[in-house]
Amino acid sequence: MPKINGQKKIPSAWSGIPPWIIIGAVAILFPIFAFLTIQNINREKEYSTQLLVEKGAALIRAFEAGTRTGMMGMMHRGNFRLQMLLTETAQQPDIAYLLVTDRTGTILAHNNPDEIGSKYGINLDLDRIAQSTAEAWREVQLSKEAKAFEIFRKFEPSAPGPPGGMHSRGRMMRSRPLQRHHDPFLTDQESDQIIFIGLTMDAVEQARQADTRHTIIMSMVLLLIGFAGIIFLFLSQRYRETKASLSQVQALSDNLVENAPIGLIALDTANQILSLNQVAGNILKLAPQHVVGKDAANLLPKALLNLTASPEIASRAISCEIECAVSADHIMPLDVIASMLRDEEGAFLGYVLLLKDLSEIKILQKEIARTQRLATVGRLAAGVAHEIRNPLSSIKGFATFFKERYHNNPQDKQTADIMIQEVDRLNRVVGQLLEFARPIQLVKQKTKPQALIQDALTLIQAQARAKDIDIQTEYIPNNRSIRVDADRMRQVLLNLFINAMEAMDSGGRLSVSVKPHNEHNLAIAIADTGHGIAAKDLGNIFDPYFTTKAAGTGLGLAIVHNIVQAHGGKIIADSDISKGTTITLILPANEVSKEDNDNQTTRAGR
Repeated sequence: MPKINGQKKIPSAWSGIPPWIIIGAVAILFPIFAFLTIQNINREKEYSTQLLVEKGAALIRAFEAGTRTGMMGMMHRGNFRLQMLLTETAQQPDIAYLLVTDRTGTILAHNNPDEIGSKYGINLDLDRIAQSTAEAWREVQLSKEAKAFEIFRKFEPSAPGPPGGMHSRGRMMRSRPLQRHHDPFLTDQESDQIIFIGLTMDAVEQARQADTRHTIIMSMVLLLIGFAGIIFLFLSQRYRETKASLSQVQALSDNLVENAPIGLIALDTANQILSLNQVAGNILKLAPQHVVGKDAANLLPKALLNLTASPEIASRAISCEIECAVSADHIMPLDVIASMLRDEEGAFLGYVLLLKDLSEIKILQKEIARTQRLATVGRLAAGVAHEIRNPLSSIKGFATFFKERYHNNPQDKQTADIMIQEVDRLNRVVGQLLEFARPIQLVKQKTKPQALIQDALTLIQAQARAKDIDIQTEYIPNNRSIRVDADRMRQVLLNLFINAMEAMDSGGRLSVSVKPHNEHNLAIAIADTGHGIAAKDLGNIFDPYFTTKAAGTGLGLAIVHNIVQAHGGKIIADSDISKGTTITLILPANEVSKEDNDNQTTRAGR
């Protein structure tokens, strides 16, 4: 996020709103509120017009009532000047003018006496108006800035009153035509008179303008509220979607970090541990739940912290292999990637360290190097063996010839016998070299391990009795068999039995057991009570030409190892100087077939 005065700028909430949402909200709400506003203004105008019409009609009725009162008084007192009544009535502050005309538009009476006799309303249909008792209205422009609301209709000063009494006398009076020479209102045809009353519109206009302003303001407020409501709904939806998406991303990232095959450590700007997954905890012997939030300098090895302090990390990620002291007595090889963590704007957030344990890789690298050395030695041994065997045959032939020729000379005969024995021993060594060097060809068949063990033990029983060695066997009952090359596997067992007996100088115990190793493998263990193998030599006993025997070739266990590997198994050695040695063969096993079960059931029935 960008910085303002050294602080991070918080992104605006509007930045997450697409422009089409704002445009759409305006396009939908503005016409609606504009229509409602205009409709409300027109309604208010209609109300004000209706109010003025009713007010004017009331004034006309009041003036007509006053006219009738004046006419009754005239019968008793003589001349009554109705002009004065019109003038007095027009003096009210909201009346602009008051006048009466005939159907030709000639003013018969006016609040301004100077206007009497002039024409008015000639642009109106005065004949139709003189015959209608319904009020009509129009707006009249009095001046450039002033307007009047004019109400007009037929003038009826002699309208009939209620029956009886004074009102009856008034009706009798009104039954006779008024005399024109007494008053302008008194004409022979009262029905031809039209009354006009003009009301000032200043107060009405001000109220109308105030109402219009209020209506517009309220409409704008409602428009803004509606617009804000739509935006709020959209933001709420976006918030829910963002929260759900963030929860999914967080769950995914937590799951990836926790289940990643490499270790991950995150540090903040103060070098405190923000996160440490289980793999990193296993590598560094730390409990993730106990180290989060604590200072890395007190918990992480110095070799890791040195990477975060390197100047190179500011420009690029550092990838290297280091020897890391995870405890006082254990140094672990690690492949480490260290990088600086930054946000979108490049602001520094901390460090990320990725760790990978290279212990197994280093072991595999050593194993590959060993295998390559063995392959080289094997190829060399095969070439040398072929070159040696031919001279050996010649030497043995000459030694046999000298033995027969000088059989009368005991000393020469003994020398010839020694030569023949050494040639045979050398030939055996060459044979072992060839066997070690060439690929092992197996002819596998399904075999019971107990039968193989018994065959091999039969061959060493005489030697075991001679050395007072007790042979013990332990077979856990099961119907599993192994698919092996029987001859090769007898060779393996015989070699291991002989080595075990040679490790016991006088008496001892040779134990052989067959047990299930797991669901798919069997374990054959050969244990002795001999002098054992030193810890420094235990890792080399399967290497060619490694031996602790004075007359050993160092190829026996190497050949055993190759045969077991060719069967898809593995061989494990465990030894203690004070207790003896145990060699365990782990071989693939076959499940008991239905045919085997049927055969066993048949034999049991017999």
